[in-house]
Amino acid sequence: MSTPPPPVTDPDPSTFVCLGSQVGPCSGCQRKTWKYGHGGSPLCQWCAAPVLKQWGPQVRYLSTRP
Repeated sequence: MSTPPPPVTDPDPSTFVCLGSQVGPCSGCQRKTWKYGHGGSPLCQWCAAPVLKQWGPQVRYLSTRP
């Protein structure tokens, strides 16, 4: 059984290992997270978990810029 995520007011632990300029809101729940972490994912670890479970760890963000 997994533990429930902490309140949204608590930041994602990834924010403790990145620069303050790299902290931004999670695109799922608006929790403060490392906006360039985990392969460029804009999701906190709690919002990313079901996505990774569905798609697998090989899914990565690809830039659409030339």
